[in-house]
Amino acid sequence: MTCEISNNGSAHIFADSDFVQHLASALQSSTNDQIASDLRDERHFGTPKRGYRDAAVLIPITIRPSPGLLLTVRPTTMRDHAGQVAFPGGKIDADDKDAIAAALREAEEELGIPPQCVTIIGTGEQYFTASGFAITPVVGLVPANMHITPNPAEVADWFEIPFSTVIAPDSLTRRTTKWQGKERGYYDLEWQGYRIWGITAGILANLARQYHDVTK
Repeated sequence: MTCEISNNGSAHIFADSDFVQHLASALQSSTNDQIASDLRDERHFGTPKRGYRDAAVLIPITIRPSPGLLLTVRPTTMRDHAGQVAFPGGKIDADDKDAIAAALREAEEELGIPPQCVTIIGTGEQYFTASGFAITPVVGLVPANMHITPNPAEVADWFEIPFSTVIAPDSLTRRTTKWQGKERGYYDLEWQGYRIWGITAGILANLARQYHDVTK
């Protein structure tokens, strides 16, 4: 499969884009201790007995004047997080060179996005989950209106939401619930019949916080 817009074309289109420059700066800010300390995940539940397993997700941002974000809906038959909105991604396998390679592989397996069609902007701070995963968010640009071929074993549906919606201040609502006898905080966003919450919303909340830190 070929891309509608090459990697070089993608980079050129956004060469002078404040949006991408700010996004890249936001990801680089993960190394800033002051900013990183404000990022939220589920480490407060304690380290799992077997430790954390490395995983990676791709945050695919579509190349448009008003960029979008591609998300998937997991089948209701899946063992974990059935029916939930998610990024394409999964465990980092032994054959994967790094988190970026794993995220690209998973995006190809789940949505049919060829790795050569993705222009990587950077990686975010790892998100540690109560279920025992250390997830590296990988942010990349993909051509708008590219042909998506969802794998029905892993993807029941997919959609594109305006990126400005998910990073808008206060768009993600902070809620709490009880889980394994402890109070568990999570983020929640309803959009056109889709509910984005849990780990996916948590990763987006951290990205939004970093993005606004570098643009204010």
